[in-house]
Amino acid sequence: MTYQDKQLTCKECGAEFSFTASEQAFYAEKGFQNEPSRCPECRSARKAQNNRGGNGGFRQQREMFDTVCSECGKDTQVPFKPTEGKPVFCRDCFQAHKSY
Repeated sequence: MTYQDKQLTCKECGAEFSFTASEQAFYAEKGFQNEPSRCPECRSARKAQNNRGGNGGFRQQREMFDTVCSECGKDTQVPFKPTEGKPVFCRDCFQAHKSY
């Protein structure tokens, strides 16, 4: 299917923006049903607003724990407190185990 650039109007600020042919192809590839309703600037502002925590600050960074990979012995960090007796994997070994 061939796509052509479209002019859309942002529902947030009312500005016109272009929904390019390549963006339309990307949306179709991902299976998105709806065209964007906000211009790129308003989308960015909304995304930044959604990344803020309760009282106007950014979300608290997730606590990471230092550990050693049970598979390869590499130092790594994980987002949970390791439990003794249970294996903990670095990102690479975790990905390898995930495909089993």
